[in-house]
Amino acid sequence: GYKVDDPPNTHSTPTDFFTVEEDTSTRTLLLYTLGNRKLKNGGDAQTMISLRWLPPLLLLVEVASAFSPVSTTAAATTPGPGVGNWRHGVTNHQQLSTLSSEVNGDGFTEGKSQLNGFQRFLTRTLMCSYITSMCVALPTTLFPIYLLHKFRIIDRAQKEKTSLRVGQFCSRWMMRVFPFASKKVVVDRETHEADPRPTIWACNHISMLDVFFVLALDKRMRGKKRRPIKILYWKGLESNPVTRLLFQMCGFIPVEMEDNGNGNKNQYDPKSFKSMLKSTKQAIEEGFDIGILPEGQPNPTPELGLQPVYGGAFTLARMSRRPIQMLSLYGLHKMWHPDGSMGCSQRQMKVRVYPQAERMYKDAEEFATTFEAVSGTFGATGRDLPKQELQMWLDGTMWQTELARRASVETTKQNQEDQRQPEDAKIGQMN
Repeated sequence: GYKVDDPPNTHSTPTDFFTVEEDTSTRTLLLYTLGNRKLKNGGDAQTMISLRWLPPLLLLVEVASAFSPVSTTAAATTPGPGVGNWRHGVTNHQQLSTLSSEVNGDGFTEGKSQLNGFQRFLTRTLMCSYITSMCVALPTTLFPIYLLHKFRIIDRAQKEKTSLRVGQFCSRWMMRVFPFASKKVVVDRETHEADPRPTIWACNHISMLDVFFVLALDKRMRGKKRRPIKILYWKGLESNPVTRLLFQMCGFIPVEMEDNGNGNKNQYDPKSFKSMLKSTKQAIEEGFDIGILPEGQPNPTPELGLQPVYGGAFTLARMSRRPIQMLSLYGLHKMWHPDGSMGCSQRQMKVRVYPQAERMYKDAEEFATTFEAVSGTFGATGRDLPKQELQMWLDGTMWQTELARRASVETTKQNQEDQRQPEDAKIGQMN
C-alpha cells in the first residue's frame, strides 16, 4: 500500500515536492487483512495483498510498544562537530543546527522511533527472513533467464535488462512480505514525472542493505518511465554466490580494490580501471544509466558526514557528457551497520532524490564538495539543507561563493605573511 501525500504549503514554494511512503506500520498491515474496510486514504482493503499470517506477529509488536518501559520517542540527535566533513570549512556544525525540523512537510526525525528490546528482536528476525528469502527467490527467478540467454533465445542486453526487473521485483515484494523497514521516498514531482534522460546517478553508501533498497524503490525514486541502470560495485562482493549471481546477471560493473575494512582509505587496483571504463562505455551506448557510490565503501559514521568522495562520478559524467543526479539514503545503518552488526535500533529509512539539473561540473573537486554538502547533510540528519542554501548548491552558486571565500582567505594569509616579514627582519637586526 503506497500513498502519495502533498505536504502543507507545498504549492506556496518554488518547488513542488511530494513523498511516496510505503506504510508498513502495524495498524495499517492489520487493516489489510481484515477485509471490507476502507483505508484512511481511500482504497478497499480487499484489493491489498493478503498477509493473514502476519497479524498475530504484528499485534505483539503493537502490544510491546504500548507497554514497553523504554520510551519510543527521543529527542532528535544533534550532529556533532565535523558533520558533513566538508572541505575547507564551507559548512559547519552551527550551520547544520539551523536545519528546519521538517523536510518538505514531513516531520521525520532520527530519534523518533527508537525500538525496545522486543521490537529490535522482531525487526532483526524479519530482516533476516528477508535476506534468506532473497537467497531463495533470486536463484529461482533468474535461472530461467540464464537458460534463455544460454540457448541464445535472448541476447546479453535483454538478459541484463530482464534480470534487473526481476531483481527489483524480488527485492520489492520480499520487503512487503517481511516488512522490517518503513520506507519513504522524497522526490521532486517534476523530476518524478519527467521523461527520463541519460544520467549518472550518485548516492551515498551507509549500509550493507543499500543496493537492495535502491532496487526495491527504483520505481518510486525514478518514476515509471525510468531507464535501466547498471551499478558499479566492489568485486569482493562476488564472494557471496547470491550477490554474484544478481550482479552478473544484471550486468553490473565490478571495480577491484583491497579489502582493507570500512572507514579506511580505498586502495583501488589500477589494472581494473580499463575494463571498468570499457564496460561503462558499452552500457552507456546500450541505453543504461550508470549508478555509482562515490565514497567507494559503506560509511561507518554517516552521522558525521561522508567519507572522502572520489572523482569517479565526475569522470564518468565528463566521459559520457551526461549530468550527475544525486540520491541520498538515511537510516539504513540503524538496521544493518557497515561493521556487520544488526543493531536494528530503528526501522525508518528515507531516500531523497534531488532534482534533475543541466549543470555540468568543471572538475572533480566541485562535484565532491557539492555532493558532500547536499547528500552528506541528508545522510547525516534525514533532512535537507535550508531551501535557499540547497538550491544554491544545486545550481552552482554556492560553489562560486566558496571559491571566492577561498580566494579571500588566501589573500588575507598572504597579506599577513607580507606584514610579518618586515617585522621579522627588524627583530633580526636588533638581535
